[in-house]
Formats: sequence, C-alpha cells, structure tokens
Amino acid sequence: MKKLSFLAFVLISQLAFAQKYFTREGHVSFFSKTDVEDIDAHNYKASTVLDMGTGAVEVAILLKAFEFKKALMQEHFNENYVESDKYPKAVLKAKVSGFDAGQLGKNGSHPVTVIGDFNLHGVNKPVNIPATIEVKDGKLMVNAILMVKPADYNINIPKVVENNISKEIKVTVQLTLEELKR
Repeated sequence: MKKLSFLAFVLISQLAFAQKYFTREGHVSFFSKTDVEDIDAHNYKASTVLDMGTGAVEVAILLKAFEFKKALMQEHFNENYVESDKYPKAVLKAKVSGFDAGQLGKNGSHPVTVIGDFNLHGVNKPVNIPATIEVKDGKLMVNAILMVKPADYNINIPKVVENNISKEIKVTVQLTLEELKR
C-alpha cells in the first residue's frame, strides 16, 4: 500500500509541476504561388499551449484573423473557401517528438517532429510535421512549414479561379512560447 501511495504521490507531483508554455500571438502565414497570381496571408493570433510533461501541443488558429493585401481575397477566403462562419478555427492537436523538459535549461536549436491531427474546414487529417524548437533565454521559438492541399480538406475551388490558387498551399508557423506562470 505504501508503494502505491508513493507512486501516486510521484505521479501527481509530476503533473502539478509539468511546465507549460503558451502564446496567444503566434504567427501563421500561408502562400500560394501560381502563374496567374500569388496569394499571401498572415495571422498573428494563433493560440498555442505546449505541455512539456507530456509533449502535447495544441494550436488554435482563428481563420477570420488572416489578413490579405486585397480585401476581396480576404472576403473570398472567409466566405467561399474556408467558410469561417461555419468553421471558425483550424486546430492542430499533436505531440512533439524529439524534445523534452531536460533541454529547457540550455540555449540551442533542436529539430523535432510534430505528430498528430490537423482539423480544417471540418476535416481531420493526420500530420507529421518537421519543426525546430529554439530555446533562448527561457523562451521557446517554434518554426515549422507544412504543405496543405485544399482538396484534402474539402475546400472547393471554383473552376473559374482554379488556376489562381495552387494545389498545395505553403503554411509557415512561427511561435514564441513563454512559460505559463501559475
């Protein structure tokens, strides 16, 4: 019984002291290049929580927060493509592989893999994303690039503009995470 109580104490202690890192101002951008036109949009409101105890990470991206150079592109993106009134967020729920709490005390760059599910436009797809976590003065800078195919997420591109939008969209993620203080 004493061994069981000690084990429970250790597990609860680990959970209570697990370090969490977060931001509400993550930068997510996407870029589509075609012969007809380039489409570039930026979002500076991606909320992210990384639990160093489990490696779990969740990124929530408000789709209406993407800003375009042309207002009409932004309107079409929200109303016709991602249908942001119906599907307001894109969400990544994953685990970070290749990085642990023991690496937090020393500045440096670490290649990692983010493995989980990405939900966009009501469609959930497994993802395996190479990324980099840089530890710098107690903060974590996370950088990743992934390619997203609109067709994989049931995002319909009308025939009249199908040559204006690439079949694969380059998505760049840049996050600066700070320790969540309790």
